[in-house]
Amino acid sequence: MLREIVEGFEETVVVEKPVSKELEITKYLLKYRDRPVLFKDVDGWEVVGNIWSKRERIARFLRTDNKGLLELLAYAIENPKDYRTSKSANFLKNREIPNLKELPIPKFYPRDGGRYFTSAMVIAKKDDFVNVSFHRMMVLDEERAAIRLVPRHLYSMWKDSVDHGEDLDVRIVVGNPVHLLLAGATSVAYGVSELKIASSISMKAFGKPVEVVDMGGIPVPVDSEFVFEAKITDELTDEGPFVDITGTYDIVRKQPVVVFEKMYHVDNPIFHVLLPGGYEHYMLMGLPKEPQIYASVKRVVPKVHGVRLTEGGCMWLHAVVSITKQHEGDGKNAILAAFAGHPSLKRVIVVDEDVNIYDDREVEWAVATRFQPDRDLVVITNARGSSLDPSGKDGLTAKWGIDATKPLSRKEEFEKVNI
Repeated sequence: MLREIVEGFEETVVVEKPVSKELEITKYLLKYRDRPVLFKDVDGWEVVGNIWSKRERIARFLRTDNKGLLELLAYAIENPKDYRTSKSANFLKNREIPNLKELPIPKFYPRDGGRYFTSAMVIAKKDDFVNVSFHRMMVLDEERAAIRLVPRHLYSMWKDSVDHGEDLDVRIVVGNPVHLLLAGATSVAYGVSELKIASSISMKAFGKPVEVVDMGGIPVPVDSEFVFEAKITDELTDEGPFVDITGTYDIVRKQPVVVFEKMYHVDNPIFHVLLPGGYEHYMLMGLPKEPQIYASVKRVVPKVHGVRLTEGGCMWLHAVVSITKQHEGDGKNAILAAFAGHPSLKRVIVVDEDVNIYDDREVEWAVATRFQPDRDLVVITNARGSSLDPSGKDGLTAKWGIDATKPLSRKEEFEKVNI
């Protein structure tokens, strides 16, 4: 399916000549930041990056528009749907013992700790709960990698296994359609399966649920290009440095070792790489957070028209929210609610419904004409923020909100001229 998707985009750049997985892939992905790039020969493998590097491309694939994309994700998070179990999958045609050093796993930047899986999602099951989540993995040798586990759901599942003297059995998938990728990046309560969120997106967009095959009791999407059977062990090793979403290096930590045991792939597979700090990284990490902000703001302001995490803020630290004010003070309440909805958020601009939040010039115009710092600025000091922000310290940051909405008593003085 991935080949059909990539070759179906008119803007795809095809690189025919051999390309090295040592830093060279990065040069092309940076040159064509918002266009898919298909490499025909990376150590004999086909590789693709920047597939989902534009919001509009994602929306178009899911048969909607920018505003509809937010509503689609919000709906799917609130209304997970069952997936369907199939008896076969194309990736089951090819099975072999993996050699991670022979795969086209890139070293992206000079100071990287090694070659990194970046687009891989890990699927694990405990009792009846199936968790799907993104985890970077630094290749150590032919069969082992260091996996970054943030203390969330997969970490809890791994810790429980380790405490019982067991490795955690997982399936690692590479090369999936965007509804699976977006679902894998959502932050939902323990017990809510991201596979069911993906199935809900698929039902809305394509009229059919996600299909999976059972692999040793773990459901795996049939549309995966590569699938690895693996175990996360109790062994710890250094992981990093690694460039994260802000384009700066994350620190080195002790992280678990994952052992790769079997590899499956479709005929003529394409290996998906996710450029750290690239636009595709922004989209896949940021878009699933917008519904969280939307839901939080909607609890304090009934009419919320849109939420956008901005590319200039790495789609992680800066946001714009569009509302219709019903009372003075709604703008400031929306600011506080946005920070609550996405705790990593550092700056939020709240605008009226007549401002296109997807146009940076319109947003700046609203700030220029509807905002006064002495009355419309909200500053919160020593708040918990993003560990990815290099300007913060010990996880603390200052947050600021800009209320660029019109005063209700003088709305006509702030109207944009129109014909």
